[in-house]
Amino acid sequence: MCKKYINFAFIYAIVAMVFGVFYREFTKFIGFNGVTNLSIMHVHYFMLGMFFFLVLALLEKSFNFSENKNTGKILLFYHIGLNISGLGFFVRGLTQVIYPELSSALNASISGVSGIGHIFLGVSLVLLLLTVKKSAAKE
Repeated sequence: MCKKYINFAFIYAIVAMVFGVFYREFTKFIGFNGVTNLSIMHVHYFMLGMFFFLVLALLEKSFNFSENKNTGKILLFYHIGLNISGLGFFVRGLTQVIYPELSSALNASISGVSGIGHIFLGVSLVLLLLTVKKSAAKE
């Protein structure tokens, strides 16, 4: 399982770098100088993607928590939550660069999508920490 977690970390590192380059080049191409959510996608994917899965690999090596049958489902929800949140940041960032004025309905829907992703992230993170804690208690 450690190798699987490291592979996920590698994938998220590439995604983070792609979004960092996209932010820099897209805003430069458009001539946008303001604040946009595109700028934070890079860090979010590095921390919640790459760094998170590198830490999971270390925890797996120490506590072997992946033996729990629910770990796969929890991690699936984590991936879904992270990428829904990323999609929310991406859409919000594009609208900030291209369309500075949004209707209240569009603004709320973008926030809602991002909020759903954050809820998935938060719940799966707590469940995963409880799974690791339970495995650590067996040691």
